[in-house]
Amino acid sequence: MNWYPWLNPVYRQIIAQHQAERAHHALLIQALPGMGDETLIWAVSRWLLCQRRDGLKSCGHCHGCQLMMAGTHPDWHRLAAEKNKSALGIDAVRDVNEKLFHHAQQGGAKVVWLPDAEELTEAAANALLKTLEEPPKNSWFFLGSVEPSRLLPTLRSRCLRLHLAPPDEQQSLHWLQKQHAGSHESLLTALRLSSGAPAAVQALLDKARWEQRHALCETLAQALDGDVLMLLPQLNHDNVAERIAWLMTLLTDALKWQQSGDRFITNVDRPQLIAQLAQRLPAAALDKSLRQWLLCRERLLHIVAVNRELLLTEQLLNWETLLRPAATSLAH
Repeated sequence: MNWYPWLNPVYRQIIAQHQAERAHHALLIQALPGMGDETLIWAVSRWLLCQRRDGLKSCGHCHGCQLMMAGTHPDWHRLAAEKNKSALGIDAVRDVNEKLFHHAQQGGAKVVWLPDAEELTEAAANALLKTLEEPPKNSWFFLGSVEPSRLLPTLRSRCLRLHLAPPDEQQSLHWLQKQHAGSHESLLTALRLSSGAPAAVQALLDKARWEQRHALCETLAQALDGDVLMLLPQLNHDNVAERIAWLMTLLTDALKWQQSGDRFITNVDRPQLIAQLAQRLPAAALDKSLRQWLLCRERLLHIVAVNRELLLTEQLLNWETLLRPAATSLAH
């Protein structure tokens, strides 16, 4: 796994707590995608399962380290929903619970890593809760979550919360410039679109994905002075939620532009489009536009078997009444 420099202080903090024998048995890590929480917990787990630790580091040579590097350590358990499933059921939790209450096969620690605790069904969460209330000796639990508020309050109460906050923007840009040859504006835009999570930028700057955003921006600029339905082919894709999110950041930037908040805009590589939106729509219309698109996005994400093309068409026609109110009223 790639190691990320912004993880160093958090890693040292966790290991120091274990060295001082003050570590909490269950750590709930709140982190955005692209912050490297999987890498962090894997490194901490390696240290916990290492048989010849070297200060803050695992030795890399003992049997425990070799098993971890091979991904076959019998006392390291990663709990996640099966492929193509969105929920983690009670059977998987019961299976791990049973293993935890036996002696560690390598005679040391036992570690459970649950990268997305929000996948737990209520029954699975309750089964895990019982183990967290009376954990077996030398057993350590790490739970990951983007939104801990969505977890059962009783589950949260049994964990120590750790927020893996995005690093300083300049530090992230310095790291990104070593990874990518893109312009400063592109890197900064991608970083802000990723909510400051540096590793997520790498996926966003993938050529095909970045070109999708470019096409959306170009089409939007044309649609503002032409037919709004031109946007339909750009939005009507499997990653529609992400594409709508890109559109919403542009609308938010237009509001910032109107309030002289230029230095806080997200899409720093699209100043002309932002100015075009800000000049076309007053603040009240931008605010209403954002609310409309947010509702559309929520419907697309949560309504089962929704007709995506029909819903997007309806939203675009509704949005046209905000973009061209005079022309629309005359047409009716």
